[in-house]
Amino acid sequence: MSHGNVPILDLGPDIQRNLGEYVKAFEDVLKSGQFILGPSVEGFEKDAAAYLGTKHAIGLNSGTDALVIGLRCLGVGPGDEVITTPFTFFATAEAISLLGAKPVFVDIDPRTFNIDAAQVEKKITAKTKVILPVHLYGQSADMEPILALARKRGLKVLEDTAQAWGAEYQGKKAGTMGDVGAYSFFPSKNLGAFGDGGLLSTNDDKVAELARKLRAHGGKNKYFNEMLGYNSRLDAVQAALLRVKMRTIDAYNDLRREAARRYGEILSRVPGLETPAEASGCKHVYHQYTVRLTSADRQAVQDKLTQAGIQTMIYYPMPLHRMPMYGLAEGSMPEAEKASQQVLSLPMGPDLPAEVQARVGEALRNALRA
Repeated sequence: MSHGNVPILDLGPDIQRNLGEYVKAFEDVLKSGQFILGPSVEGFEKDAAAYLGTKHAIGLNSGTDALVIGLRCLGVGPGDEVITTPFTFFATAEAISLLGAKPVFVDIDPRTFNIDAAQVEKKITAKTKVILPVHLYGQSADMEPILALARKRGLKVLEDTAQAWGAEYQGKKAGTMGDVGAYSFFPSKNLGAFGDGGLLSTNDDKVAELARKLRAHGGKNKYFNEMLGYNSRLDAVQAALLRVKMRTIDAYNDLRREAARRYGEILSRVPGLETPAEASGCKHVYHQYTVRLTSADRQAVQDKLTQAGIQTMIYYPMPLHRMPMYGLAEGSMPEAEKASQQVLSLPMGPDLPAEVQARVGEALRNALRA
């Protein structure tokens, strides 16, 4: 990779390093003949709950389903409002809208790109049911004021932790502080499966029971359906493979943090460039290493990096409140709009060599000079 193209994420080294364990896990599922739920999923759920420090972990088909089912478990339905950020992947608001509820957007903190907790209360109405912060790029939102506000106003909190498996806030794992945590195991995530996968975490027995019903067509017992649900069970093969990946997740997250530290040194004092900030009390796991280009033409910079063989991504080029289906209903969100025009995510991962980072840094400096 040091002399060829540099991908935004290289999954190859992990696959080669742990190929034997992945193959064995796959073969064990094949030999068991249990491909839907069963011991592989139960084992992973137990591992996940222990890692997160929660009472329940329910394996689901995707992170999007974790959001939809989580919101339903918290009683969200038609006519309700859910407060969230406009600077996130579409699935966050999509899950709200799919239930007939309304996403109410709050602008972001420009330092962290996460929802600005200080602006949440003014968006609460009689229809508000849930606050849905997103732990973007691998860093927790500022949860203490959000949780305090939710207690004060009698609201529920669902944490979108799709990008932040293993991140911490004041010593607690992201996704474990609110009523529900929603996680994604999309292959590019820090804890990524080899296909789609998701998880819902909670300490509430009733929420857990309802989530397990909803993932299996709305019934606890097969052919005795109590409500309309979903076909949203974590695949047994994916669960087995994720159990292997769980063994190295903390070490891999530490390697991401070390790569972020190196980037910080390489890119310090580069004119027109802001590197990401780690908020006080947070343990950032750098799902993405996202910089701001404060004065350059981002497209021109990205084109130069592409020509140099370096892949970059823009997460996200349009804030959700500007999407056609939402149509600026919440008015201007200046910080989210500004971020959408400035952010650029650089190659990141646990196997990112220092010499490749130096190459990325040099190419970025040259592009900015140009």
